[in-house]
Amino acid sequence: MAENGQKQATLRLAGYAALIERYGLDVIPNWHISLVATSGIHRTDSTGTVIEEVYPLKYWPGNALGDHLEFAIKYDGTNLAILASLFQEVGAEDFMDYVRSKPTGKYARRLWFLYEFLTGTSLPIDDLKRGNYIDLLDPDQYYTVTTARKVRRQRINDNLLGESRFCPMIRRTDILQGFEASDLPGRCRNVMSGYSPELLKRALSYLYSKETKTSFEIEHIKPGSARTERFIALLQLAEREDFCEKTKLIDLQNRIVDPRFSESDYRTIQNYVGETVAWQKEKVNFACPKPEDLPDMMKCLIASHKRMDEGGVSAVIHAAAVAYGFVFLHPFEDGNGRIHRFLIHNVLARRGFTPGGIMFPVSASMLKDLAGYDASLETFSRPLMALVEYSFDEEGRMTVHNDTARWYSYVDMTSQAEALFRFIEHTIDTELVEELAFLADYDVTRKAIREIVDMPDRHIDLFIRFCLQNNGRLSAKKRVSHFDFLSEDEIALMEQAFRSAYGSRTTDDA
Repeated sequence: MAENGQKQATLRLAGYAALIERYGLDVIPNWHISLVATSGIHRTDSTGTVIEEVYPLKYWPGNALGDHLEFAIKYDGTNLAILASLFQEVGAEDFMDYVRSKPTGKYARRLWFLYEFLTGTSLPIDDLKRGNYIDLLDPDQYYTVTTARKVRRQRINDNLLGESRFCPMIRRTDILQGFEASDLPGRCRNVMSGYSPELLKRALSYLYSKETKTSFEIEHIKPGSARTERFIALLQLAEREDFCEKTKLIDLQNRIVDPRFSESDYRTIQNYVGETVAWQKEKVNFACPKPEDLPDMMKCLIASHKRMDEGGVSAVIHAAAVAYGFVFLHPFEDGNGRIHRFLIHNVLARRGFTPGGIMFPVSASMLKDLAGYDASLETFSRPLMALVEYSFDEEGRMTVHNDTARWYSYVDMTSQAEALFRFIEHTIDTELVEELAFLADYDVTRKAIREIVDMPDRHIDLFIRFCLQNNGRLSAKKRVSHFDFLSEDEIALMEQAFRSAYGSRTTDDA
């Protein structure tokens, strides 16, 4: 124990960790935690999504506010939610003393800009009159817009993905850069090249239906035929229309939910995601933003979408930021999850990531890996729930008591972007490959069966379906009830034709 105590005593928190401890901040932990040792070598430890890095003594920044702020920006990254929390606690005079001590320093200029961006307060400091413009974020470390806004006051190139009340941050991790280098659209086109235009057209119709079915199934909903057809019709528009606008989002919600739960505006009640575990006892998995905070955040989410749309941001990064941002804001009482998944298609199709004439049934990949999908949501919701103070009244209505807006406004969505890339890759390499192969085998089987017995298409389709359900054979019961007009030899030949195309594939495998 003495050795452990002595070892701990040689480490001092630096950067965000030091500021969080000094000011007693309640925040979602940063992805990177820094410590400086009085002796020893530089080392890094990784636990889950958090990296802990220990630096040698020469890295110690000093004890002042500005010392740790600069260290944080340099080594811990730019965490807007932590900075927003800190700026609420730090005296403006203390912060201005730091800025005035280094008026042209690149870190001081960035932090000065972020102070005013996050607080909405203009400090009584004169605009800079000289000096080169510098990027707010390093494009080698973060995904940024290429059409940066020039801010004359601090001579900053504002290349953030978002706006003041909704600004996601996505780091350029090795995983994300690896996915971008893998050319997923090219891999998709390569898969499609082996099939005729006629088959691809039929596949597109089927994929619309599959995406609709699985998106509802994720939420354990079985829609009627009318709602199913409405959702399919919306997916068919995803390539042509931009749905990330207030009026279109409201219309989208109206068209995919039960008409009794359609809304004319964003929600005005406090909602949450959870379940009842006992009488008047709720298990809350996710508390949504306060309704009074929603209008500004949704306005900035939509503005951020426009900014990424015009700013050359990678399509999947753009889709992750908008779609996950939407579901975290949860602007409606019902339909948020389905709209969240629809927005993925909307952005990917409009940005040209999805090759023309095809769509990715991403929800099917999410449904097959629900643990991975849930994890992509819980990476944000789990640490968030440790910070939200709430209560329920006797009628089960939730009230959130503390200020929570900054945690939804400034989310690090790196893990969500990585998850979306994984779902898209699985969709292309597995779901799409299997669906196209299935349809091609179906065509071969129909042609072979017709050469044995020239039956109507309805009977051929039914025969194939029954064989898929019974490991390549027609059951005795189905033979009597539906195909008593066929001979034993004809059925045997038709079963052999099916197995030649499909092997022993069943509907679960298809």
